[in-house]
Parts: sequence; C-alpha cells; structure tokens
Amino acid sequence: MRKVNIPIFVPHLGCPHGCVFCNQRRITGQTDAVTPDMARKIVEQALHTIDRENTCVEIAFFGGSFTAIPLPEQEAFLRAVEPYRRGGMVDGIRLSTRPDCIGEGNLSLLRGYGVTSIELGVQSSDGGVLAKSRRGHTFADVEAAARLIRHFGFELGLQMMLGLPGDTWEKSRKTAEDIISLSPDTARIYPTVVLRGSVLCDLYEKGLYAPLPLEEAVAWCAQIYALFTQSGITVLRMGLMASEDLRGGLVAGPYHPAFGELVHARLFLDQMRKLLAGRAGGEAVVRVNPKDRSKAAGHHRQNIETIKNELGVKITLIGDESVEPGIIIC
Repeated sequence: MRKVNIPIFVPHLGCPHGCVFCNQRRITGQTDAVTPDMARKIVEQALHTIDRENTCVEIAFFGGSFTAIPLPEQEAFLRAVEPYRRGGMVDGIRLSTRPDCIGEGNLSLLRGYGVTSIELGVQSSDGGVLAKSRRGHTFADVEAAARLIRHFGFELGLQMMLGLPGDTWEKSRKTAEDIISLSPDTARIYPTVVLRGSVLCDLYEKGLYAPLPLEEAVAWCAQIYALFTQSGITVLRMGLMASEDLRGGLVAGPYHPAFGELVHARLFLDQMRKLLAGRAGGEAVVRVNPKDRSKAAGHHRQNIETIKNELGVKITLIGDESVEPGIIIC
C-alpha cells in the first residue's frame, strides 16, 4: 500500500532549545507561523489531490517540538485535524518532538485526539555529540520517552543525524545500534548540513566545524540503513526534503536532492564489489528486480563505471521479476 503524508510544518513552535544545526524555517521552507485554521486548510487542499484507493494517508506535524507547545495550542491543532481521522478521510496522525518533552499527561492528550505515531529526534546517543550540538537532553531521556510511547500504544519513530559536531563513524554506528535496541517501528537518517542563520554556520565559517563530504555521508548512511532494515525497522527517509528555501539557505554539507537514491545505489555498488571481487576483467550479467534497475546502475550509471574502472568488468544489467528487491544475482 502506498503511504502519503500531509505535512504541516510548525517551525520552532514549542522548541525550548537552540540546537547548533537548526534553522527550522530554512529546513521546512516555511517562514509564517502556522495556525490551526491554516492546518485545516492544508489538509483540505491535500485531500483533493490524493487518490485514497490503496493509499495510507497520515497528517504529519513536523518541524518543531509538538509536545512542548502549550497544551491549549496542542489541543487547538489536534482539534482542527482530528475530524479527518475520525471521518475516515485520513488513516492516522503523526508528529515529531523532543525526547525530553514527553510525559504521561501529553501522551494521554495525544491518544485522545487520535494521534497514531510519534517520532523522537534522537540525533545521537553519544553524550559528547549531544552536548556539542546543544541538544539539551541525554540518551537516557530518549530511552524513557520511547518506553512511555510504547506503553501508550503509539507507533514509535526515531530520527538520527550523521556528522554532528564531535561525531565519528564509530559514534554514528553506536547510535544506530542504540536505536535498534529500542525496537522502533520506523527511522529517519539525516546527514548534517550547514544552514545560514544557524550556530553551526558560525562554527563552519570560523573553521571550527567541517561537514561530512557527500560520498562519506552516503557511505555511512548506506551501512546504517542496512543495519536498520536487517532489524525490521522501516526507514522512512534519508536526507532532507528538497525545497527552494533550503537550497537558498544551504551553506555547506552533504545535501543532494536525491540523497536517498544515492544511498540505495551505494548499497547495490557494495553488493557488486563483493560478488565480482574475484573477477579480473571480462563481462558480467547482473540480474536485479526490474524496479531496481536504475538504482543498481547508479546515479548517471556511476556504479557501472565504477566497477569497470575498479575491476575491469563490463556489466550488463537485466531486469528479472524473480529476483528479490534490494539484491543482485550475478
């Protein structure tokens, strides 16, 4: 079944901290404060464009710390959109928030208004990385919030970032392993980028922070994606969503409008390298599921060229319905 979100961005609403990487108005491409009436109109407009047949539709409050908003404002937003879930026009309501802004009181409120999924911004499980990023919480807060969310019966989503100040591959892998230990239903993986107007931008311009190169961010993300999917976690997104405002505010970092596609291509490249490692030149027929042909070939057929340059092997890609998605057969 196809999944569609109706995103309602609430940039900085309720957020009690100024994380070094954050400029939510740049990330979301939205500068005006959203209101409950605007949220209702966003849902109405989106529903006119969505084919409900074989589609799971969710209203999604993103961009801020929803549960840190004063309770009357939370209720106003939820009251505006809950009738669409109750009336069967959407299948669920999801929101993102901080792990230190979760408690039994607001979870009871959210459940009463039909919220189905809660995503926590974990970002890192490393205390040093969290401190340098000015997150204002610990991984213990994440663990406590995750337990409460599960106890109240919500779907749990966890989000992590790669390449934060003080981060290393080993720390990011440990974060992924710690996330897996909490058994979330879903995850999102975001490489850190430098946005104009953020504290990170000041650090970057002073030479005190260096973002991950794109190729390295893709390689890290590919390995973490594999860890998550092997553990039964659905990865909802890799990389920030493209917007004109984001591109205009981007200063540096591993941003690519098709970052997720680059990650999937890297996963196929890693498989090809492993399966063809013993060959010295010649040709190879590689069979993939037809839906994966473009991913296996790589962005601008880069995987094909890489294998040719590294191993001297000329690859012919063939679509084969019998091949399981995500794998190759040589």
